[in-house]
Amino acid sequence: MTEQESGGCELTSRPRNWRSTRQLTVGVCAMAKKTRAAPMLRILHFLARSSCAQFRIEVFDERIVAEVPVEQWPLCDALIAFYSDGFPLDKAIAYVELRRPYCVNSVTDQRLLFNRKRVYDVLMEHGVPVPRHLLLDHQTIDASAVRETDDYVEYGGVRVGKPFVEKPLDAEDHDVYIYYGRPSYGCRKLFRKTKHCSSVFDGSARRIRRQGAFLYEEYIPSDELYDIKVYAVGPTFAYAERRKSPVVDGIVERNAAGKEVRCRIELTPAERQAASVIPCAFKQFVCGFDLIRFGSGDRFVVHDVNGFSFVKGSDEYARECGRILAEHLAAQVPPPATTASDAAARTDLPPRPLVSSTLFSASATGGASGSDSS
Repeated sequence: MTEQESGGCELTSRPRNWRSTRQLTVGVCAMAKKTRAAPMLRILHFLARSSCAQFRIEVFDERIVAEVPVEQWPLCDALIAFYSDGFPLDKAIAYVELRRPYCVNSVTDQRLLFNRKRVYDVLMEHGVPVPRHLLLDHQTIDASAVRETDDYVEYGGVRVGKPFVEKPLDAEDHDVYIYYGRPSYGCRKLFRKTKHCSSVFDGSARRIRRQGAFLYEEYIPSDELYDIKVYAVGPTFAYAERRKSPVVDGIVERNAAGKEVRCRIELTPAERQAASVIPCAFKQFVCGFDLIRFGSGDRFVVHDVNGFSFVKGSDEYARECGRILAEHLAAQVPPPATTASDAAARTDLPPRPLVSSTLFSASATGGASGSDSS
């Protein structure tokens, strides 16, 4: 059986003083770097404080996720699971198929996010603008059919002029190149940012890479040379920040505390509409994505979808995310007859596993406390 429908877009309002006695166990399954991050702990804190239900939040230990069979993973009614480097996604999918928890972000659909072309296809199917692009898989196409000059690349009658962006089809490969035409030529090579650097310019690189599969898309200069990162929670809430684009000079702009400088901005009505569509389109209820705003702020394109993402240093975002998640789970998780407690008593399922995990409870003062439990 596949996972329960997730990434849904329904929210239910409750009377202000209403409080539920229903108990729900929410599993959190991700790499420790993510589950222990301060922004994630704040989200879980606000989720646990909600009056929509009595939430028991159980964070799966990274060792368990990596080493223990899924039959021995903790049971839960709802699951927050998301990929990052090193996360065993196939194993998480097997767990969902075995236990059938309600998934906040569809685990199986996270595979789609690895393929940049499929991401663009889904965005276009839902009316979200993306850059004009061309897919070239150099392992399968006739190399002689690719026409390349100092000013453009062309295949199958589709021409993309310089400057253009060359992105690996694999979204986990962050070696993105921007090729420039006359009069400067050369290439700016982008990569995962280090302490102070996010790109370098190579004046000698004029020709595209010929090993692997790549998207070639029009280069769109953003207004004021800023990128916009959007953090959507369901269809009704989106928080957006701008940061210096890595294409400017490759130098990461940081504040006195060493944090990358980001400023909150308001989205346009069209951008807010995209933010309401994307979580549903990808079945990722909590979903970050990147956009470029141009044309004096009148136009935009979405050029990356990241799945589960959280904002660093914003209690406003954490509070809203926790609140919306609580309301969503209270409305969407099946009735108590199928909760984790009842599942553990069923004879057709293995008994509740005796493995270590971390439980979080919200304190009255606003912190999140953790304790080892079996």
